[in-house]
Amino acid sequence: VECAFYSTLSALKAGIRLTIAIVREQGVNGQYEMAAVFMVAGFEAQDVHMQVILDNSNLLSSFQGIAACGGFSYGDVLGAGGGWSSSISYNTQVRDAFESFFGRPDTFTFGVCNGCQMLSHLKDLIPGAEDWPKFLWNESDQFEARLSQVTVGISSSVLLQGMEGWQIPVAVAHGEGRAKFHDGAMNKLQDNNQIAMQFTNSEGQPTTMYPINPNGSPEGITGLSSSDGRATIMMPHPE
Repeated sequence: VECAFYSTLSALKAGIRLTIAIVREQGVNGQYEMAAVFMVAGFEAQDVHMQVILDNSNLLSSFQGIAACGGFSYGDVLGAGGGWSSSISYNTQVRDAFESFFGRPDTFTFGVCNGCQMLSHLKDLIPGAEDWPKFLWNESDQFEARLSQVTVGISSSVLLQGMEGWQIPVAVAHGEGRAKFHDGAMNKLQDNNQIAMQFTNSEGQPTTMYPINPNGSPEGITGLSSSDGRATIMMPHPE
């Protein structure tokens, strides 16, 4: 798996423009910033609406990356990311296409905010993501839009390699960002180096103190990776 993926990164370093699908659904609003970031990084970013994938489920086979963007898919009326994930999980061909993409060793997946919530609903399709949390309503009982400080963890995430320990000011904008883990999952994720990002205080320590931690996630956990690092999700908006 590592060999296949790092050959993909080597191609990028050699100036070969790899293709990434900037995936959005109705209500998503972060696609322009996400596309711009990946284009600056050397990718060929293509705008891909979910309807295009519903019409042609084989489309994903032509991409090396997927970035699921932030916003309010389906108005969050089925819970944040719920409607978006259902459009995948309840369509056999589309579900199989995403599962095949996630399973390919030369691909990576990135989900931010609403895209993070959506991918957490699909964790059963993503190798090594079975311990990812659900994202529930913020502990503050309100939508939170503010600048927060996060620290990048020692994780397997291929997108965050070399950034361990970085403290970064980053925007958040979500109503359902509180991570809820099933029993024992948080310890397993920590043991497997899958905690990718945490809200931290001025001393760089993980915190649950509001508003430094805007949603109340335990130990400030706000970003995770799959066990092999090819899938990364986070609630803050680094784009």
